[in-house]
Amino acid sequence: MRPRPAPAASSPVHPLARYALGLLLAAGLVAGCTAKPEAPARWATRSPSPGATAANRLAAVQLPPPLALPQSVLSVSSQQVTYVRDGRALRTLVWTPDHPGHYPAVVFSHGLNGTPEEFAPLLKSWAEAGFVVIAPAYPHTTRGAADFDVLDVLNQPADASFVLGKVLSGPLGQRVDAKRLAAAGHSAGAITTVGLFTAGRDPRLRAGVVLAGSGLGVGTAFSGTPAALLFVHGDADPLVSYESGKATYDLVPWAKAMLTIPGGNHNDPFLSPDNPAFQTVAESTLEFLRLELYGDQAARAAFTPSTDLDSHL
Repeated sequence: MRPRPAPAASSPVHPLARYALGLLLAAGLVAGCTAKPEAPARWATRSPSPGATAANRLAAVQLPPPLALPQSVLSVSSQQVTYVRDGRALRTLVWTPDHPGHYPAVVFSHGLNGTPEEFAPLLKSWAEAGFVVIAPAYPHTTRGAADFDVLDVLNQPADASFVLGKVLSGPLGQRVDAKRLAAAGHSAGAITTVGLFTAGRDPRLRAGVVLAGSGLGVGTAFSGTPAALLFVHGDADPLVSYESGKATYDLVPWAKAMLTIPGGNHNDPFLSPDNPAFQTVAESTLEFLRLELYGDQAARAAFTPSTDLDSHL
């Protein structure tokens, strides 16, 4: 395995963090963020939600001006484009609504040994609701990569930003409302997403969705203009522990929410439409994106705090 280049100077990562990331991913996630996990070894214990005083200190996120929502499920098309950043080929799958118009966009990051296509049921549902969905395949962590390298996750926030920029500056950019952008990801792709709001902060992003992820390797130094973040995590996740995801969530200084999937493992709630939790994930993420990118105040009702939902949106 040839060494990967270090992250850019603007997003330093401590060597110990790189080492810890490598150990963790090699121990579990390298088997495949989207591989079928074994039964969980134990149940995670939920950490308490921040108290009222802490919640009051969270930085508010200003919603964009309201944008009319599609009145029905839209037909969508997908196309594949490849962008190259410093020799890194980024095959990218883009779903766009067929109906003419400018739509909010989400850049989505897959996990280790994953592909954009595996997430088509979830991502297509977002596109059908009026979003352009941009999903790159990362060159050293996607399934079938010739030079698989778990530490290359640390380079992926820069890849995601690059792909987003290429989409916005190219023909597909004519379909995107560039002031209504979000990032989302699963597992190592969720780590990538956290990185877009910490060490590799992309100032164009106003919201993020973290599915079964944490801040491992990319840190929790959230910076820049406040952006709303939604975390979704199964409390029986055997690969990325619920505790690690909740610990990262607790350090987010902005408007945020965390949905716990009782008994949820690492993959099925996000990948398997037949899983009972999949619809909950699809509906919750969609309501969040409607709230934060469409400015749809009615979507806020989906984030009333409950036993499984900690919400400060």
